[in-house]
Amino acid sequence: MFTLIFLFFLLNIPLLMPRSTCFWRMEQNNDKDEDLVKDCTFMLTSVQWPVERDYFKNILNMQKPTENIQFALALTFSIDEVNRNPDLLPNTSLVLQFPEGGCKNMSQLHSRLHFSEKNNNDILPNYICMEDTTCIVLLTGPNWAASAVSGTVINLYISQQLLQLTYGPFHPLLSNREQFPFLYQMAPKGTSLALGMVSLMLHFNWNWIGLAISDNDQGTQFLSHLRREMEKNKICFAFLNMIPVEMHLYLSRAKVYYNQIITSSTNVVIIYGDTDSALAVGFRRWKSLGIQRLWITTSQWDVTTIKADFTLNSTYGTLAFAHHHAEISHFKSFVQTLNPIKYSNEYLARLEWMKLNCEVSAFKCKTLKNCVSNTSVQWLKVQTLDMAFSDNCYDIYNAVYTVAHALHEMILQVYNQPMDNGKEYYGHCLKLNSFLRKTHFINPVGERVNMNQKEKLQEEYDIFQIWNFPYGLGLKVKIGEFSTHFPHNQQLHLYEDMIEQSTGSRQMPLSVCSADCGPGFRKFWQEVMTACCFDCHRCPQNEVSNETNVDKCVRCREDQYANREQNQCIPKAVIFLNYKEPLEIVLALTALFFSAFTTVVLGVFLKHHDTPIVKANNQNLSYILLISLIFSFLCPLLFIGHPNLATCVMQQVTFGVVFTVAVSTVLAKTVTVLLAFKVTVPGRRMRYFLVSGAPNYIIAIFTLIQIIFCAIWLRFSPPFIENDAQSEHGQIIIVCNKGSVNAFYSVLGYHGSLALASFFVAFLARNLPDTFNEAKLLTFSMLLFCSVWVTFIPVYHSTKGKVMVVVEVLSILASSAGLLGCIFVPKCYIILLRPERNSVQKLRERTQFSAHIS
Repeated sequence: MFTLIFLFFLLNIPLLMPRSTCFWRMEQNNDKDEDLVKDCTFMLTSVQWPVERDYFKNILNMQKPTENIQFALALTFSIDEVNRNPDLLPNTSLVLQFPEGGCKNMSQLHSRLHFSEKNNNDILPNYICMEDTTCIVLLTGPNWAASAVSGTVINLYISQQLLQLTYGPFHPLLSNREQFPFLYQMAPKGTSLALGMVSLMLHFNWNWIGLAISDNDQGTQFLSHLRREMEKNKICFAFLNMIPVEMHLYLSRAKVYYNQIITSSTNVVIIYGDTDSALAVGFRRWKSLGIQRLWITTSQWDVTTIKADFTLNSTYGTLAFAHHHAEISHFKSFVQTLNPIKYSNEYLARLEWMKLNCEVSAFKCKTLKNCVSNTSVQWLKVQTLDMAFSDNCYDIYNAVYTVAHALHEMILQVYNQPMDNGKEYYGHCLKLNSFLRKTHFINPVGERVNMNQKEKLQEEYDIFQIWNFPYGLGLKVKIGEFSTHFPHNQQLHLYEDMIEQSTGSRQMPLSVCSADCGPGFRKFWQEVMTACCFDCHRCPQNEVSNETNVDKCVRCREDQYANREQNQCIPKAVIFLNYKEPLEIVLALTALFFSAFTTVVLGVFLKHHDTPIVKANNQNLSYILLISLIFSFLCPLLFIGHPNLATCVMQQVTFGVVFTVAVSTVLAKTVTVLLAFKVTVPGRRMRYFLVSGAPNYIIAIFTLIQIIFCAIWLRFSPPFIENDAQSEHGQIIIVCNKGSVNAFYSVLGYHGSLALASFFVAFLARNLPDTFNEAKLLTFSMLLFCSVWVTFIPVYHSTKGKVMVVVEVLSILASSAGLLGCIFVPKCYIILLRPERNSVQKLRERTQFSAHIS
């Protein structure tokens, strides 16, 4: 005969919140500590007869039934469900009994451990009564420390009489099979809790988190897991409070912990530790002092938070992670069937049931009047009890079924075996232990229970948001789930509509160290800053960022540029010297005008080819110079329009050769003037050089040298088309790259050398006594030519892109116009407007007349 005895020990839990005047007087002298969850221990065995199903009187034996009463109700519900199940434990019932004096702690439990045998001679229908052989199963929790103490005692002294199951949070120390061979934890391991919390942080873009944990092995292990996940996702600790386990150490530093939280800029704080620790005292204290934070914790803290002070700020509250489990559908109806009205006023007063259903005497607090008859315990639903199973209650539920299944399997195996009453008493626990170790089943709500702790199951969490209201009332709303079944980025699922209904917004409070760096900015860290704290700096030139909190800006491609806000790259406009632009039109018209004007001048010279002013200084050279100037004025047209490879080559070759012809022609004319004067001087033998046309060879020789040089240039470093994306912001300037800058400046230098030679020779011949001597005109033309190109070099170097091309075009036009204006315009003036000066006869008559007068 098995006897199942539950010894439920619950330590006093004070209530800080004032209730009615009567209850406040009753509690104010006894409740000095904070609202902590204490350990509750059960002792389990079985009996072989039907048991009374009126469980409420057993609950009333508790000294403080309103504290953790959900554990007692979960137990009674689980036992009642097992006893009603015809497929479990045939010929056996589970019972719930309390020893005299109510709930005790573990030290009191050890002093009360006594085992007695009972004989029941009554033969009950449908039950086969046997002698009592008892194995006691302890159900301990919710805090691991008491479970560890009892596990050690069982292992050392009474391992053959007791087995132990825990319903508190999983603790790695209790899973040590060598140290605790007779202890089984019902709670899942919870190794994914840190990952779930970090996933929540990422969803709401939190990166500045406070943490307060118990300074013990469990807290250190959780910190290790949490830190690893946070570092992977660049989330930082705003502060880290390791709360000592010893109360006196915490009290000596309580102000430091409080100031650290109140001065921190974080809006989110994680609480992790035991609910009967100094951390729980601090947590209760922080909330009572009005610290407005969003607390993230586990479901074990529900009891503490549900009695916290009322806050009107719906933005803050508590987010609790609870292991996912199916709803126990019959629990609510079970609680509603418990009828407390038939019990004594003393029990009801302790339950506070009469607060909602009776009139309370102001002088005798335990006197009830006008109580509503036939009233159930539905008040628990709104007063102190969450009608949904908590993690601890669900562990109790599974623990009862685990014991029932293990006993059931053992009964089926040993039912027909004879028992030695003396040995079976001690061997029964060892036998049951072997069955517990292998027990696995599907519980009534369809979830798998496996006592093989080495088998790793996928973890699932429900996420609840909790608000507290006066008189211990609270609102608990499921807002999401976290499951490791799904791929990494899809493990968290939040119910946005539930969040909006409960808070009025789909967003949670922002918790970041630094404000987001918007588009166009990048994060900048100083040496003393953590990874989550940074300054925002504008992206460098031509770099963009179109997201928030980027580490580096992205440089735009060569054919793009950053807009003013630097949040996107815009295609650059393609720019070149276009005939449609005003400047280019002016340049083109200027070139055509001077080219046409030079053509007219050439026509004038051809028409008056037999006049002295045209014949003077070698008229053929004048024709060559005018033709070269026509091409010089047309040369800028190669620079205007969309560049291509042909025009790029023609620009430099035409410029180099045509200007060489022009300048060498000027040199030939100056040499002709000088030779003509030398020939007229008696005793000079220069006539051969003048008559033989030696000055004409100057043009051919110097032009050939230039052609050879240009051929070498084109062979080794020819000009090419270049897209200049750097010179002008937002523009791509298509220009002709000269290929070799040295070659280009060599061409200019060659032109300059010829111009200086021409200037020097013309300067020597400027005062020669010849009526039609043009040495002065050549001197001024070369002076202007050199001035233009000397000015060109620094200006060309200081400009870029399109302006550089314009400068070169203007220099070509200016130098060509200088040659035309200085050499030919005065002659045209004489030919067209002063014809008398273009006649030898008239000049002689004028000379004679002047001499006669004098």
